[in-house]
Amino acid sequence: MEEVLDVYAEAYDPTCPVVCFDERPCQLHDHVLEPLPCQAGKPRRVDSEYERCGTCNLFVVVEPLGGWRNITITPRRTKQDFAHQMYALVHDHFPTAPKIRVVLDNLNTHTPAAFYETFAPEIAHHLCQKLEFHFTPKHGSWLNMAELELGILVRQCLQRRIPDIPTLQGETTAWADYRNAQHATLTWSLTTSQARTRLDHLYPLQSNLADH
Repeated sequence: MEEVLDVYAEAYDPTCPVVCFDERPCQLHDHVLEPLPCQAGKPRRVDSEYERCGTCNLFVVVEPLGGWRNITITPRRTKQDFAHQMYALVHDHFPTAPKIRVVLDNLNTHTPAAFYETFAPEIAHHLCQKLEFHFTPKHGSWLNMAELELGILVRQCLQRRIPDIPTLQGETTAWADYRNAQHATLTWSLTTSQARTRLDHLYPLQSNLADH
């Protein structure tokens, strides 16, 4: 945990970006009956019945202090999907950065081995050289600021029926573009010293010393 907090505490350096990466499943729904549009004195009316249209996966990459984010929709969440996200991070989003520090959950797909299962060895090796992973601890995914960005995305964009992946990609891209244009940043307030005081269950020795 403290490793991630130390990364968050560093001053913003655009030449060595800190980005947070996360993913979530997304259920696709469509209307059975078309909603009735707004009329004078009447709001838009939506029937409660809906059609399930399958599921997909949503990847989010956010640079908290840089005010930048990117959303990608994929049919599944595989090692190859993860590898392609990291490839885009290195080659498309931050091509001149000598090192990119990535805060992410410790899932079984989030490994450098995924690069070698997806790309030629020289490309995989290049990704390993460019990326520096900082994993959140088990049951500590709340430390990942990408979860904050996902929460905002859900509240502002996803609490409605979206029937298919192209529509979802278009809507989330428009949302991300708007947030980027606003230069919306995320600031982490919990410091390492505060964590040692507030999260005493994670510091049993310190808690015992305080009791004495």
